[in-house]
Amino acid sequence: MFIRRPPADGLADELLLAGLGAGDPDLALAFVRRFQRIVFGVALTVVGDTGLAEDVAQQGFERAWRSAALYDPRRGSVRTWLTSIVHNLAVDAVRARRPAPVAPQDLIGLIGAMSDLPERRALAQDAADQLRRALAGLPTEQARAVVLAGIHGLTAREIAEQEGIPIGTAKSRIRGAMLKLHTALAAEQADHD
Repeated sequence: MFIRRPPADGLADELLLAGLGAGDPDLALAFVRRFQRIVFGVALTVVGDTGLAEDVAQQGFERAWRSAALYDPRRGSVRTWLTSIVHNLAVDAVRARRPAPVAPQDLIGLIGAMSDLPERRALAQDAADQLRRALAGLPTEQARAVVLAGIHGLTAREIAEQEGIPIGTAKSRIRGAMLKLHTALAAEQADHD
């Protein structure tokens, strides 16, 4: 007797995810088709590069395949779970593309070389003053978060622990502060030009 399976496109997200995790090719294909646009969109929004976004999207589906058994519907929908995976992978990809940080002992020499000449000292002082004014314009909790991250080198997790707040709040404060600083400094630079 032949049992006909319903079309995969009509199945619930959870069933498609279970099929992906079990290695069912039809359900895996239906899962990818259902979520490919949202996954690529999340990746592209974060990384800003089509080629890299495609790589991140593929990594996201691979991670979903390997982690399908870990999905817990009580913590959110399949879509939320998958986009969270892709967002984290995209953030990691962006971080990996950043230039390597300068070692603290090398930074002192660079700052000294930049500020040896009187005109460079004046420019450095002007930049520091602009940054101080921009920081003063931030809400206190955002200013603390960005200073703890940028000056003291704490991670969002360390800031969350120190401030007694959820890690998501710490990340939001840092990101919000950075966006406001960027806007404020760009506006001040435009006023000087």
